[in-house]
Formats: sequence, C-alpha cells, structure tokens
Amino acid sequence: MPEISRFFGIIITMKANDHNPPHLHAKYQDEQAIFDIQSGEILRGKFSERAARLVQDWIQLHSVELMVDWNLASKNQLIFPITPLK
Repeated sequence: MPEISRFFGIIITMKANDHNPPHLHAKYQDEQAIFDIQSGEILRGKFSERAARLVQDWIQLHSVELMVDWNLASKNQLIFPITPLK
C-alpha cells in the first residue's frame, strides 16, 4: 500500500482500486484505522483520540489532494505524496 504521508509517527496510506467510500488507512504504533476522506470519520479500526484528531485535521487541510489521489488510485495510477502535518 503506497504511503502518501507521515507525521508525528502516523503513517497514511491508500490502496489502489479500493472500495467506496473514498478513504485512507492510518497506522500509529499498534493502532490501525480507516478514515473517510470527506468527513474524517473513523470507518473501521481504533485510534487514540489524540492521533485521530491529528489525522482528521490533516484530512481537512488536504481534502482536495486526497480526492485527487483517491481518483488516481481508483484507476490504478500512481498517487502523489501529500505534505505532512506540522
């Protein structure tokens, strides 16, 4: 699964040809979760409140870029890295 960003120990990835709704995968320490790109909501998995908030803030800042990557990934095309949260 291609990595699109990494910040504060959180790794963000996106699968090619993945199912809807548009989402990303996040890993932090032993936690894993799937986040909806449009709402930032956790669709599956578990994340600490602090880590989830960081991912949700990052999603809000980069929602347009994330949808561009989602559309590319859905066509099995190369996706682009996105600036990490600072």
